[in-house]
Amino acid sequence: MDKNRYSNGIKYSRCGRSGVLLPQVSLGFWHNFGEGTPYETSRQIALYAFEHGVTHFDLANNYGPEPGDAERRLGRLLREDLYSYRDELFISTKAAYDMWEGPYGSWASRKHMMASLDQSLSRMGLDYVDLFYCHRFDPETPLEESLQCLVDVVRSGKALYIGISRWPLEALQVAIPYLKERDVPLLIYQGRYNLLDREPETEGILDCLRENQIGFISFSPLAQGLLTDRYLNGIPAGSRMTENRFLKKEVLDDVLLNRLRLLNEMALQRGETLAQMALAWILNHPATTSVLVGASSVNQMEKNLCCMHSSPFSKEELHQVETILSGH
Repeated sequence: MDKNRYSNGIKYSRCGRSGVLLPQVSLGFWHNFGEGTPYETSRQIALYAFEHGVTHFDLANNYGPEPGDAERRLGRLLREDLYSYRDELFISTKAAYDMWEGPYGSWASRKHMMASLDQSLSRMGLDYVDLFYCHRFDPETPLEESLQCLVDVVRSGKALYIGISRWPLEALQVAIPYLKERDVPLLIYQGRYNLLDREPETEGILDCLRENQIGFISFSPLAQGLLTDRYLNGIPAGSRMTENRFLKKEVLDDVLLNRLRLLNEMALQRGETLAQMALAWILNHPATTSVLVGASSVNQMEKNLCCMHSSPFSKEELHQVETILSGH
């Protein structure tokens, strides 16, 4: 059976072995939904996305900036614009990164994740989220404690499904049977995956997910803007790289710049932008359910959606990508 369905021109993919259908392009609230971005800008991006079939909004307790701002903005958006469409939305949030002071303000203890989820629900004005993630693996907390917390979150009715993000393969392999045996199967794994960062592929995570019929969603699919046309001529003024925070200037050396230009030439040959091709390449992987995109404008959101209509990659094109990235 084809795992994909179309509605209003957007493609939805079945998430693993579940009843969940996610848009192949989902909207992430990490940037542009907090301090520094006018509320109306955030609102227009989210409404445009929803009106064009993007039903999955991805958040976390600490998204902003400041921490909690993205969830508060979504809460306002729901109250003022989308309340009557709640059952059409698939809303996710997360816990485990730094959120408040003290010993329970971070990591994956039961204490932190339960308290964090209650705070998230309050900020968003929701009784439940569709998906709750453990945002990162905690090497100090017993794995069973974190996993049992996820089970109990679903049993309490505060989340319909659970996921994990950026866990190592060994922990993932423990989580899958633990959760399945308790009738709260793992719905999805969220990991950083793009043309320049292949860790979920090289570490065997994508193969594990496919074998166990679990969904995968890629965050940072455009490598925080590197896989767009923005850096093809160096570092532009006002770009994220000028902040030297999440995207370091030293990353863009001559080797990477040459590879980006070659990838851009290939994209143009396909009749696409570099960003469109980069997103389509991720969606081409059989393990991928969706890609999480950020957007700073409605125009950018519109362009991101184009990747669902990209041409399939030929074997020759896939080989060309690998040749460019390997430098051979």
